[in-house]
Amino acid sequence: MWKTALKPRWIAGLVFAIVVSGVFVLLSQWQFGRSTQPEAAVNPATEEVRVLTETLEPGAFFPGTVSDQMVSADGTYDPAKQVLVPGRLKNGENGYWVVSAFAVTGAPAVTGVAASPETWIPVARGWVADPDDAGAPPSGVVNLTGRLLPSESPLPSTAPEPGRASAVSVAELINYWDVSMYPGFVAAASELAAGSDMSAAAVDGALKPLEIGPQPPAQQVNWLNLFYSLEWVVFAGFALFIWWRLVKDDYRRDLEEEHDDDPHHDALPTPATSEQLQQKVKP
Repeated sequence: MWKTALKPRWIAGLVFAIVVSGVFVLLSQWQFGRSTQPEAAVNPATEEVRVLTETLEPGAFFPGTVSDQMVSADGTYDPAKQVLVPGRLKNGENGYWVVSAFAVTGAPAVTGVAASPETWIPVARGWVADPDDAGAPPSGVVNLTGRLLPSESPLPSTAPEPGRASAVSVAELINYWDVSMYPGFVAAASELAAGSDMSAAAVDGALKPLEIGPQPPAQQVNWLNLFYSLEWVVFAGFALFIWWRLVKDDYRRDLEEEHDDDPHHDALPTPATSEQLQQKVKP
């Protein structure tokens, strides 16, 4: 068999089969990559700044359509309503998010027995490595611009110490601050107070900007592309199988030719006719 496979034409055939199989494998990888790509790119509309009071309604569920939306709002901070959220990484360093309560001017009031006169929203103003570096938020009327994000889930079985929160959770912060709030929070990008930007991105200090960009959509498996990727793998194996089959057929033909050319092989006896059989049985 190896003697047949080493014929020049079958060596050339093997090279051709390997090339074809390689092309099929590359096509399989391409189809597999397409099967896990996001169906839609990041929505550029999220980078257009919209007014918070026209984008999100307080006291309601947080709709996924407004997640990552850049928003703006006027209002004031309350320096007494500020917490640190531990366990936040920045450039590989563990630290804290500084989260302050922001009273939104012109926000709809939430109705209810425990509702506060003003409607607030948590604002993640920046990151600090040392809790002592978390300064007070800007005073006076502030024009806030940032990325709107859904509320995080509080950590179970966790009792943070005073001035701490387990997460940027509206449900948890309502209990700390005892105010009515929006069902999400804002990661600050700019904080204009008296015409100057007082945000972490504009002021060089211990408070560092969060720099949260738009999140890509969740990847979905495209089963059709995944099936195509497996199909190309089968084709790659089939190309090598065809070469092996052709070599095997050629090998069998060589054996038959050698058998026919051998003068010493015994010829097969011809079957006896019925007349010959009758003559043998006569007395």
